[in-house]
Amino acid sequence: MGCNDQNFNDRLRTWKVFATDDVEEDLSEFVQYLLYEKMSEQAANAVIKDYDETLDELEKVAGSLKLVDNPRLAKLGYRRINFKRHRYYFLYRVEGEIAIVDAMYHVLQDPNNVMS
Repeated sequence: MGCNDQNFNDRLRTWKVFATDDVEEDLSEFVQYLLYEKMSEQAANAVIKDYDETLDELEKVAGSLKLVDNPRLAKLGYRRINFKRHRYYFLYRVEGEIAIVDAMYHVLQDPNNVMS
């Protein structure tokens, strides 16, 4: 099977997605910020909806997205998927049939300063 055949098969596959406790804590922190600092229940609910939709999308595309550009994170197997309607993204890795979502970031955050 050639490289292109594998990419094609990855696009046809449905992936199991596992959101770690850390990524759920990230979501909670962003939601708390929106609720209590920005005083916007509407914004918080919209981010939660986008979070769920991005996890659903990851089930379809996990293996087809490229490794991140950051060499240190790429060496660890990390990939990135952006939220559709907000300036957030997931860092995740693929292990077998499972996409493991380890972190959620706002685009203005530097994962190098957060992930150790």
